[in-house]
Amino acid sequence: MKDELNIYYNEEADLLELIIGKTTPAYYEEIKDGVFERIDEKTGKIKGFSVFSLKKRMKNGNINVPLPVKVQLSSS
Repeated sequence: MKDELNIYYNEEADLLELIIGKTTPAYYEEIKDGVFERIDEKTGKIKGFSVFSLKKRMKNGNINVPLPVKVQLSSS
């Protein structure tokens, strides 16, 4: 089964969540002010990101959130 990128936005909280594949138990680590990695508890792999205050981060209708990691999706 291929991983999917699930995108959720909560307008009231101004929170964007990007979840890779099936939702599994995870914990979060802040990697930049208001930007968190979602890390799978069992495998330790990055399974997504959460971005708080998304509207403040948008410029000219584009979202630019520098992340210090590269995410590579594979079907393995």
